[in-house]
Amino acid sequence: MTRPQHGAVILPDGRTIERPAFLLDLDGTLIDIAATPDAVIVPPDLPRLLLQLRARHADAVAIVSGRPIEAVDALLGHTPYAVAGEHGAALRLAAGRPVLRDPLPVLPAEVVARAAAAAAGFPGALVERKAHGVALHYRLAPQAEAALREAAEAIVAACPGFSLLRGSMTWEVRPAGVHKGHAVRALMAAPPFAGRVPLFVGDDVTDEDAIAAAVALGGAGLLVGEAFGSPAAVRRWLEGA
Repeated sequence: MTRPQHGAVILPDGRTIERPAFLLDLDGTLIDIAATPDAVIVPPDLPRLLLQLRARHADAVAIVSGRPIEAVDALLGHTPYAVAGEHGAALRLAAGRPVLRDPLPVLPAEVVARAAAAAAGFPGALVERKAHGVALHYRLAPQAEAALREAAEAIVAACPGFSLLRGSMTWEVRPAGVHKGHAVRALMAAPPFAGRVPLFVGDDVTDEDAIAAAVALGGAGLLVGEAFGSPAAVRRWLEGA
């Protein structure tokens, strides 16, 4: 791809966005989804790619992930400028800055324990505890989908203030009203993103709120499957962005 001048970017559909801010999902967008969250492989060129993208676009590069910020750091270090984790429940506006958290409810330990007990009946099922919620993964145990959904729905029924989110082979319980669209709006209100045009790239239903927020703010949202086909193709596009 020929890189446009003056910090603009050409989208796969031919549109040009001037002064973009890159808001990027991680799993399924920049890296391939793995059988478990801990099994992902970071492409060797990805840290360099993010640093070069920052250099070309005045640092306006953020990761917006369902993972905790600490997990994103473990994979990428401080190569993105900002990170939003847990679907917007946690936000760090720059490396070295404090992690900002809204005052959100926390699931009781006994509720999470019941979910873990439900998953224990299915070898390969995984319970991922988060600061304010829990994710029930069944990629390695697809037969557990219905049982884990029932367990997640029981948590939501027992815990007012929480909602159920279906992800990629995952049922996730999170505080109601928390989503990646909230993260996009918060990032775009702070430097170096403020005054730029949001461009969000994600891969599944958990990214729809972020895409809607980016579009509402005058920007664009792209789904990997429709616009690129694979995380490798996203990385190739970013090389020329």
